[in-house]
Amino acid sequence: MHIVLIGHGMVGQKFLESLAESAAGADIRVTVLCEEPRAAYDRVHLSEFFAGKSAEALSLVPPGFFETTGFKLRLATRAVAIERRNHTVTTADGEVIPYDKLVLATGSVPFVPVVPGRERLHCHVYRTIEDLEAMQASGKVSKSGVVIGGGLLGLECAKALRDMGLQTHVVEFAPRLMAVQIDETGGRVLREKIEALGVRVHTQRNTVEITDGASARHRLVFTDGSWLETDMLVFSAGIRPRDEIARQCVLATGPRGGVVIDDHCRTSDRNVYAIGECAAWNEQTYGLVAPGYDMARVAARHIAGDASAAFAGADLSTKLKLMGVDVASIGDAHGKTARCRSYQYVDERKQVYKKIVVSENGSTLLGAVLVGDAAEYGTLQQMALNSIKLPVDPEFLILPSSDGKAKAGVGPDTLPDSAQLCSCNNVTKGQICAAVGEGCTTMSEIKACTKAGATCGGCVPLVTQVMKLEMSKRGLAVSNHLCEHFQQSRQELYHLIRVGGIKTFSDLLVKHGKGLGCDICKPAVASIFASCWNDFVLKPELAALQDSNDYYLGNIQKDGSYSVVPRMPGGEVTPDGLIAVGQVAKKYGLYTKITGGARVDMFGARIEQLPLIWEELIAAGFESGHAYGKSLRTVKSCVGSTWCRYGVDDSVGLAVEIENRYKGLRAPHKIKFGVSGCTRECAEAQGKDVGIIATDKGWNLYVCGNGGMKPRHAELIASDLGKEELLKLIDRFLMFYVRTADRLQRTSTWREALEGGLDYLRDVIVHDSLGLGAELEAQMQALVDSYQCEWKTAVTTPQVRQRFRSFVNSETPDERIVFVQERGQIRPARPDERAEERLEATA
Repeated sequence: MHIVLIGHGMVGQKFLESLAESAAGADIRVTVLCEEPRAAYDRVHLSEFFAGKSAEALSLVPPGFFETTGFKLRLATRAVAIERRNHTVTTADGEVIPYDKLVLATGSVPFVPVVPGRERLHCHVYRTIEDLEAMQASGKVSKSGVVIGGGLLGLECAKALRDMGLQTHVVEFAPRLMAVQIDETGGRVLREKIEALGVRVHTQRNTVEITDGASARHRLVFTDGSWLETDMLVFSAGIRPRDEIARQCVLATGPRGGVVIDDHCRTSDRNVYAIGECAAWNEQTYGLVAPGYDMARVAARHIAGDASAAFAGADLSTKLKLMGVDVASIGDAHGKTARCRSYQYVDERKQVYKKIVVSENGSTLLGAVLVGDAAEYGTLQQMALNSIKLPVDPEFLILPSSDGKAKAGVGPDTLPDSAQLCSCNNVTKGQICAAVGEGCTTMSEIKACTKAGATCGGCVPLVTQVMKLEMSKRGLAVSNHLCEHFQQSRQELYHLIRVGGIKTFSDLLVKHGKGLGCDICKPAVASIFASCWNDFVLKPELAALQDSNDYYLGNIQKDGSYSVVPRMPGGEVTPDGLIAVGQVAKKYGLYTKITGGARVDMFGARIEQLPLIWEELIAAGFESGHAYGKSLRTVKSCVGSTWCRYGVDDSVGLAVEIENRYKGLRAPHKIKFGVSGCTRECAEAQGKDVGIIATDKGWNLYVCGNGGMKPRHAELIASDLGKEELLKLIDRFLMFYVRTADRLQRTSTWREALEGGLDYLRDVIVHDSLGLGAELEAQMQALVDSYQCEWKTAVTTPQVRQRFRSFVNSETPDERIVFVQERGQIRPARPDERAEERLEATA
């Protein structure tokens, strides 16, 4: 049998792999006609091309695949006609190729609105690697870029433009972003988060003309008469099935396009199949890769003789990270089911929105929307897919826990073996468990064996849980590798770095890792380097490892501006210091607020203002407060015996000494102290990572407390201490935590995970049961002795200082940061206020 496959994208390659795995594969000849100049590559992660990933690295074709299978790949070969009566395909160069079975995997094309001017230079589409190369060339000669389209691909494209250093805009015809996947409230929250990252969003805008701009290369004119100017333009307004060759040979097509297929993926001609984005099943086309993969498997099995192979639709749930923002949609996200009910949770401060849609009687989950935090995606998706009965109060599936208890949910042990974990590659829980039984004990092995997590990656957390659970059941050691680049835990990497004296990421990769690193291991290793050697975090070899806050030594806010928090040890500040802070805030127009940690926080600084603000604060005697780092934040104190008639000891003096000792200490997560001068506990020390309370017999030391979403009461580890003994135990506790905690693990969850609990921790810290006391104390003293104010180092180092500007190719301030007045101070403009400001500017 000779099969001709037209199209070699992701779905086409999946068809070939499925065909090669079938029993009939050896008796089949296959010719692949690929219009593009390169073989199938990963379009799901296409945006990584802008981050330096090569076309070769994006390839989906395993080395030697065509040589091993004998399939013939014809690159840069376009099929132009099908003669169904003679079973032939004609290529653009006139060659006629016979077939027994024909498979159409022609995919889709970007939809470009019929707008005058759409064919101007520096106007692009976002679909192929060649498109991306053209965008890169335009980006080098542009200062601004506009994406027409606010869907999944549009927002990915906007990230690419922003990463090129362009002032970026998204223009969307619909009233919200991602209108297909999320509802109105979710769209509003997503818009706020996207705009906070520096991308301007324009919704309900219909472009009617593209013409010459006055201050930029193009001007987009909208139906309401307003306009927007830009140097480059990218159309990403959806896709349309490529069904022109099917129409040429008079195959049936759907009312909205696409080649009509039956449950076996056959077209109206039983010898011709269609799969992926070009196919229409039950008058529906699919733009996601998972349904396309299902079709590819069904078509391959059916051609190979499996008459039971059938496509039955697909789960369209999606979980993505768009410009760093978690977005997820499950099932009936818009609540269109008759008599359904919904529960919604909105946190406008944290910009989080969650909604579940349930059946009328509340027993079944029908759909969900998650924006800003998609931690519940795995649980909710499995509940919807497997019709798992909901708890009595389903709202607690999305509400934050305030009592420290685990939320209701679906553990991997409760899922049936038939539960589909990976929709892209149709992998069930049972298959994962079977793979573990065959010796797969790492995610890379699971991916290679089952393909789970190998496409979009959204299922990886749940697949990992199932893998580890099955390993535990079988008595196997469970891996706690940091990521795919390091086969060690954070604790193991700490010791390798400390013992080996390793000070650069490249050296660590060469000696103990592989690949180039990722967003998981780079910040984790940067934190370990700081905890071991305390070098300046923005040294050239360390800067690229930092996350965004550490990279700019300030906390980025929702509107793209930064906050500035000078250190005020123990909450103590002189009148002159307060006046200096006030003068700086007034000079630069900053919003000021007293924080919960008893310091002054200044908001609204533009990136180019940061060094200027830091210089003035340093001149007034202040240092960095490290509010941006996973480090010591504050030491909160009451006024103690110095002023309070109930005070037993000098809590302020001790708090100042402690904060000055541990300032700048980098750790797996942020650390907060509290020091109370008596048992009335005005400093709330028992809700801190380290709490200290004065008694008439000395200081009591509490550890591993935590406020926030899951409060935990700190535990008494030692009592009646003198100051010298107290500091020694704190040294040991902090360094033991730094050594042994997992990545991003607070002291509270670290303590709960310790085998032996508080008794073990007390033995290590107080009784020195491991004999590490002197070593831990010496390591802490080395960090104390090597402290430097990171702000001061930054402003006095020219190559570091020059990074503090909004655009890499311009000194222009970021005009997207807009403030309005409220209660005598500034605040970020809301979207409607921004829209008014923009309309006034274009009028």
